[in-house]
Amino acid sequence: MFNDVYDVIVVGAGHAGSEAAAAAANMGSKTLLITMNLQNIAQMSCNPAMGGIAKGQIVREIDALGGYSGIVSDTSSIQFKMLNKSKGPAMWSPRVQSDRMRFAEDWRLLLENTPNLDFYQEMVSGLLIEKDKVVGVKTSLGIEVKAKTVVLTNGTFLNGLIHIGDKNFGGGRAGERAATGITEELIDIGFDSGRMKTGTPPRVDGRSLDYSVMIEQPGDDNPEKFSYLDVTKPLIEQRSCHMTYTSPEVHELLREGFDRSPMFNGRIKSVGPRYCPSIEDKINRFADKDRHQLFVEPEGWNTVEVYVNGFSTSLPEDVQYKALRSVKGFENVKFFRPGYAIEYDYFPPTQLKHTLETKLVDGLFFAGQINGTTGYEEAASQGLIAGINASLKVQERDAFTLKRDEAYIGVLIDDLITKGTEEPYRMFTSRAEYRTLLRQDNADFRLTPKGYELGLASEKRLRRMEEKESKSSAFVQFFKDTSVKPEEINPILESKNSAKVKQQDKMFKLYARPNITIEDMRKVTSVDQYVLDNDLDNEVIEQTEIQVKYAGYIEKEKNNADKLNRLENVKIPSNFDYSKLKSMSMEARQKLSEIQPVTISQASRISGVSPNDISVLLVYLGR
Repeated sequence: MFNDVYDVIVVGAGHAGSEAAAAAANMGSKTLLITMNLQNIAQMSCNPAMGGIAKGQIVREIDALGGYSGIVSDTSSIQFKMLNKSKGPAMWSPRVQSDRMRFAEDWRLLLENTPNLDFYQEMVSGLLIEKDKVVGVKTSLGIEVKAKTVVLTNGTFLNGLIHIGDKNFGGGRAGERAATGITEELIDIGFDSGRMKTGTPPRVDGRSLDYSVMIEQPGDDNPEKFSYLDVTKPLIEQRSCHMTYTSPEVHELLREGFDRSPMFNGRIKSVGPRYCPSIEDKINRFADKDRHQLFVEPEGWNTVEVYVNGFSTSLPEDVQYKALRSVKGFENVKFFRPGYAIEYDYFPPTQLKHTLETKLVDGLFFAGQINGTTGYEEAASQGLIAGINASLKVQERDAFTLKRDEAYIGVLIDDLITKGTEEPYRMFTSRAEYRTLLRQDNADFRLTPKGYELGLASEKRLRRMEEKESKSSAFVQFFKDTSVKPEEINPILESKNSAKVKQQDKMFKLYARPNITIEDMRKVTSVDQYVLDNDLDNEVIEQTEIQVKYAGYIEKEKNNADKLNRLENVKIPSNFDYSKLKSMSMEARQKLSEIQPVTISQASRISGVSPNDISVLLVYLGR
């Protein structure tokens, strides 16, 4: 049935699997995507949205490298918002509300039009391994498919167990069965595994809601988009979300069901995402709060189905229904389906290399929730990196990794590999020490040349990025080189309550003032003429403004990153024997032996390894 040996087999077609399959195939590797249901490729299992704080930066990075998540987010969006606009640009985070059905359809069509990619619908129940090297997979029907590399992206399906009140049943997602066999096999090989939990809220009939008593949440007046390519366009029309609140009455009704809650009666033993707690967890942990926000999110352009963001729960369905009917605007609510929690297997990511290849089995890669992360964006970025490295391994090319000062994706993977995670890992801007460098607006500058070198980003994409970089650099230089007379600039400064100048001064210095915008500067004739003569678009103008106003911060972070990157060049021999370093703490020896860091810089980020331990290691390596 399968006579060929595939270069890459990707198991699972969620966000991680879809990006992994696309990356490997686009890099020229003969790729097979195996999933339990081909109708559910890139399914949005939870909220119908992409991006958000730190997550939006990741989607931009995936796009800059040549992945598909940004393009699909644009083609299927129904609303766009740039979050944190009141803060500095390092915090700006794009987010789209998505049409759930269109998102999955657009992903499938993109994959079907990707050369070198085959599809097969079946459950993978085990791996084919010879001499610590993966050579293929076996399915539940007993079919063996040979491959040079395998990427596992099983999501919440590995021994998935769904909880609704005192009921539980096997499943990887509502209406879909769990995947069995793989966990047990990996444990037999020597992998450590654990259990995690996530949850989802009820889906309701939008026709039964009273939006007039809720607070409308429209999209941006001038919406942008995710992809740097011009194949997608910003939205012209948008759908609004709405906001309402729980109340003490709602909380009391929910508490009545706590004795039947799997979270509180011991049925759920695993750890859930700290930053996306269930509604029962919120009212239990924050008992002093008498209300919590609920975001009422449409599931698409034409459907009446609505996602109740903020009401994730595993309480019995009758308790969910009774409590939700007491929420303002939900008095006559009709359920499409209740919320539920799901427990699933994961494998602590300290068992991986930075390429996402496992340390125990050659050619086997893990990506997504199998590594203990939560979120579409985190999964998709891992899938992209795993797919890239599986393809590079087959082609006998150097592995591809991203450093912490190069991408949020680099921060995410480094955190997982060096620190591990005992709860579902979610990306935040605060996790990145170089967030002034890792902005959403410059992901193409940072990563598109790398994507082009890999064979993922097209030449058209690279040239577009180079033109943007060239134009913004030239515009910055224009401000540095050009002076303005007091009589022309002082009326502008005065209108903004900014100190007037007494003599001619460089425009860069004046534009760098916090309250002076490009609109102010364009009142200077030479600036407006420069914009018109050079046909500068909003992307170039925004990039210029950031480079002018944050020049000092950017330079400082670059210097800090350069200092730490010197430690990245100090390599540690593979399989280094830390037991002989007796002057190092026992905890450090244990952690370093387990994780086997590649560089001194990576070793310094491992929890439990002190600066003194690093000094001992440096002295030994110096000998």
